[in-house]
Amino acid sequence: MKILRKRFPWRWIAMIAPRLCKKCAIAFFTFPLVCLTPALAQNFAGVLTQHNDVGRTGQNLQETILNPQNVKSTSFGKLFSYSVDGQIYAQPLYVPNVNIPNLGLHNVVYAATQNDTLYAFDADGLQSTPLWQDSFVNPALGITPVPCGTDGNTDISCGVWPIYGITGTPVIDATTNTMYLVVRTYENGAGFQRLHAIDIGSGAEKFGGPVVIAASVSGTGAGHTKGNIINFDPLADIQRAGLLLLNGTVYIGWAGAFHGWIIAYSAQNSNQILTQVAAFNTTPNASIGGVWASGNGIAADPFGNIYAAVGDATFDASTGGSDYGDSLLKLNGNLQVLDYFAPMDQACRLANDKDLGSAGPMVLPAQPGSFSDEVVIAGKGGNPCDVSGFAWIYLLNQNSLGEFNANQDQIVQEIQGSSGGYWSSPAYWQGPSGSYLYSAGTGGGQLVGDYLKQFSLTNGQLSTTPVAQSTNPFTVGATPSISANGSSNGIVWAIKRQDPLGTVSGIKPAILYAYDATNVATMLYNSTQSLMRDQGGCGNKFQVPTIANGKVYVGTENEVDIFGLLPTNPPPAPAVYLSSPCESFATQTVGTTSKPVSVVLTNSGNSSTTPLEINSITITGTNFADYAQTNNCNSTLNSGASCTIQITFTPSIPKPEAAYVTIADNAVGSPHNIYLFGPGQAATVLTWPTPAPITYGTALSGLQLNATANIPGTFVYTPAAGAILSAGSQTLS
Repeated sequence: MKILRKRFPWRWIAMIAPRLCKKCAIAFFTFPLVCLTPALAQNFAGVLTQHNDVGRTGQNLQETILNPQNVKSTSFGKLFSYSVDGQIYAQPLYVPNVNIPNLGLHNVVYAATQNDTLYAFDADGLQSTPLWQDSFVNPALGITPVPCGTDGNTDISCGVWPIYGITGTPVIDATTNTMYLVVRTYENGAGFQRLHAIDIGSGAEKFGGPVVIAASVSGTGAGHTKGNIINFDPLADIQRAGLLLLNGTVYIGWAGAFHGWIIAYSAQNSNQILTQVAAFNTTPNASIGGVWASGNGIAADPFGNIYAAVGDATFDASTGGSDYGDSLLKLNGNLQVLDYFAPMDQACRLANDKDLGSAGPMVLPAQPGSFSDEVVIAGKGGNPCDVSGFAWIYLLNQNSLGEFNANQDQIVQEIQGSSGGYWSSPAYWQGPSGSYLYSAGTGGGQLVGDYLKQFSLTNGQLSTTPVAQSTNPFTVGATPSISANGSSNGIVWAIKRQDPLGTVSGIKPAILYAYDATNVATMLYNSTQSLMRDQGGCGNKFQVPTIANGKVYVGTENEVDIFGLLPTNPPPAPAVYLSSPCESFATQTVGTTSKPVSVVLTNSGNSSTTPLEINSITITGTNFADYAQTNNCNSTLNSGASCTIQITFTPSIPKPEAAYVTIADNAVGSPHNIYLFGPGQAATVLTWPTPAPITYGTALSGLQLNATANIPGTFVYTPAAGAILSAGSQTLS
């Protein structure tokens, strides 16, 4: 035990604290990470679905530990992190008191990655390794995640780069302890998507899972067969929206190169086998019309109706057609359209990529006033479709969405939102003196963004302008989450991605923000206030914070970050701070080596007697062989001391490649990592003395000249930036 205490001082306390707590020995020391949150003391059911509930309001109203008084940089910060093997786009989910075989009860946070791995981590840091993990790939058998742009297939978008695996947020059925998730794989040249039903305690498959996803509908739209059948495309169709569990049925949304889909599966049958029960195509006689929602989940109301927003596509429902471009749909459990709303500028939206479906709907709790049942939706907008230059936030009556009117939208209310539109969804909270909607879009240029805005909601009507807004903008918007103890101690949490929306992948750290929910102009905390302690992993697009049992969980491109109340008297411990949690390499010709990039590793711990012990620094991950590192790090680093890791990239294939620098050490969160990514490109081969045609005066960077050895004057040209082929020359310089 002494060895453990020396090497893992915080985790040593975390390991023995539950025993001390059970023996009423809490007074011996205060360790909020564990003793204030024992697994057996919770009534909180957990965060089981994207944005907390099927209405997608983002609320956890049972948060009794965090409040506006203790969420500040002196008492709140990053506690630890867990390294993962791929980018996290899905929101982390949380379940308390899970029985893990042979390990007992644990509070568990679940994280799914684009590398097709599902992790179950101890949510309180009581175990440094995963409680269990499932990998759904087998590279040795040719089963991998789907590379974007696979084999030159332009139907595979690169919105998620460089691979697609598990993208949409899974959903957990607490009544059966089952997690449902969609996994995309590329298997020896063919694409597959499967629905898995996973036991949350053991990671084992359930209900006959996985099942291969396939569907077809009648239609004459893009990609139809000779028999006028539209088939689901497992390679091109992208599962992005969070999964919905409703009355025992799982509803899944897709967007793709040809169509949008919603498909439903259920295990509520006599055989308890996952079975497809319904399939809906948004544009059976047209094309595109994806269910994107920037990762936000398909929503539902208390009456069992389903709401999904559709992206750009032809719209003809108002004239008897079945194509629902730029619409908000209301469907029943069998995926039959009950009602819809399409804005009057739908045709302009289609022509200018201003789709309504760039964000997801939110179903409001019952409101006083003329319309008690309402739903909110806001997507892209502004010029040239609206002269105001702003995207509209639409407030709709659930019982009559308004359908389509070319002259005037038939809705409850519309107010001006962000100038750049929304790739994010709002959150809702009823505080001590009013109800509020919180929203952050884009606008003001790629590097400026929009502010988190707080609108009041009175008698079912939104304030026409914000009653408060944050002092800082969000570069690409944000989907906020709420923690509160009922109608008190409300906090609005949001994650800022610093890189522009189109940057793949981002390299800057995610920033976690907390605001007073009664007035978001009051910032309580952000993770840059104590940067060397609280810096997170690389910020991902559309991430949503998960708040549960006194902690905040943030998924990033390379790790799960866990924030919470800091120990009152933290024990001496080392800590790792990296000057960059991710590094991006420019396009590099296959077989050539990039210039090195440098990352500084610092022991940011608080102990002059307990140094950071570095056990190893290695390259790991899918393309580990094409990256290399050198470093001047000694086996130990004293508090405040630093060393430098230099990394190079030598691609062996003309495709995007990713790997990690993995640092095994004695600090909390070990192993730590640096996410690496870069594209390789093929060399253009010229044969001397009759090279392939090339225009004089063009740059030769990236070209390689191979020649026969017995021809005088032959050589191999090594690419150099700015090299130019001069007119009339017989040599390359």
